[in-house]
Amino acid sequence: MSGHAVVIAGGGPTGLMLAGELALAGVDVAIVERRASQELPGSRAGGLHARTIEVLDQRGIAGRFLAEGQVAQVAGFASVTLDLGGFPTRHPYGLALWQKHIERILAGWVEELGVPILRGREVSGFVQDGTGVEVRLADGGTLRAQYLVGCDGGRSRVRKGAGIAFPGWDPTVSHLIAEVEMTQTPEFGVHPNAYGTHAFGRLQYEIRDGQVIYADEGPVSVMVTEARTGATAEPTLGDLREALVAACGTDYGAHSPAWISRFTDATRQAAAYRDRRVLLAGDAAHVHAPDGGQGLNTGVQDAVNLGWKLAQVAKGISPEALLDSYHAERHPVAARVLRTTMAAVALRRPDERTTALRETVAELLGMDQPRRHFAAMLSGLDIHYDLGPGHPLLGRRMPDLDLDTANGELRLYTLLHDARPVLLNLGPPGGIDIAPWADRVKPVDASYGGRWELPALGEMPAPGAVLIRPDGYVAWVGEQTRQGLTDALAAWCGPPAAG
Repeated sequence: MSGHAVVIAGGGPTGLMLAGELALAGVDVAIVERRASQELPGSRAGGLHARTIEVLDQRGIAGRFLAEGQVAQVAGFASVTLDLGGFPTRHPYGLALWQKHIERILAGWVEELGVPILRGREVSGFVQDGTGVEVRLADGGTLRAQYLVGCDGGRSRVRKGAGIAFPGWDPTVSHLIAEVEMTQTPEFGVHPNAYGTHAFGRLQYEIRDGQVIYADEGPVSVMVTEARTGATAEPTLGDLREALVAACGTDYGAHSPAWISRFTDATRQAAAYRDRRVLLAGDAAHVHAPDGGQGLNTGVQDAVNLGWKLAQVAKGISPEALLDSYHAERHPVAARVLRTTMAAVALRRPDERTTALRETVAELLGMDQPRRHFAAMLSGLDIHYDLGPGHPLLGRRMPDLDLDTANGELRLYTLLHDARPVLLNLGPPGGIDIAPWADRVKPVDASYGGRWELPALGEMPAPGAVLIRPDGYVAWVGEQTRQGLTDALAAWCGPPAAG
């Protein structure tokens, strides 16, 4: 039986990001992925939001994604596109990029970090004990791990095996998505009608002046509302044709499907993100309608919140209690996503009263304050972890400041490339002693002449110092007492070293 510090079930974006985070911390991690190859059929999720791009920038890999995707304003609500122009971020936009490309790029990064991906294998069960988890594989093999993380999707075997409840709401609407050849060319774009919402396009496209321009030929990407919910069998070409005729009056001669899939607005969230040595992230922890494109982004950010905490616990730096903060911080974030997507689905209903409500919401989103509020929420730029009373920056994302240091000018996010905590001192050099944590925390003396700005807080003077967690969130602010710094270092970076 081979062993690892952490085994991750599932090699989608969440599992890959988590593996990268653990590998950066020097943790022995392996991914078990049921797909035999990296190739992902279909288009699936179609982009990254601003905060996710920032997270990738914190690890020095955002450029890989920006080189292949198309910058666009992808945040939207109630049929209103929410422009991030003027927001305090280097990435005031989203990135249009299909999930299969996001996965491929992440897999390349993870392989560079030396993480083994066991393809064509699947977790079938596990048994926990006081020191670890025995992970059983469908082919009869076993793995031993200190911790098991389920990143294995909405039907997660890991979640079910741990006995973690998955409460929520059953679907009210069902959609088929597919990539097929068509003898007739439909009108591209999104077309709501009394039957539901349907859309057509092509995987090959470009964005010009904010408009999507599709390729002139190739298979057609289809999304169409089904007449019923609750189907459990794999969808067929016959199901797709039937739904197209009902919604559009014709099936456009659909034939030769490359793939067909189904999604619904089923909305559920794990009651707990951890059961002793088993944890959940991504769709294993929360499922919802795809409105707003938040699922993949929420999962990747789950991974970045969990990765450094799990690494410190697995390496014996921090006590297991640190893992409790993962649920405490990420469960409320996903709960808000669930609420927002349920509202978006409700606003898509075609009846006249809902149309009136949708138009009213759109009118509100035309006003600056509501627009900025929703844009910050959907893009992830306003996430605020409750770290207790203190400075308003506490628990918020750290802006990517331009800093002057003894080694020259640099961007703050470059200090986070190795996923270590950073104590940024903006006061007199050498004024803060962190010797008991010198092996874990990177001290940086720098100056910054400007003012900070955050979406929820506006502009404010730069504080004297900040402790920045590996996930880029502020854990301590210099206006607090030095004892406060000692407490924050112990809480987030482990007890002080002996002597």
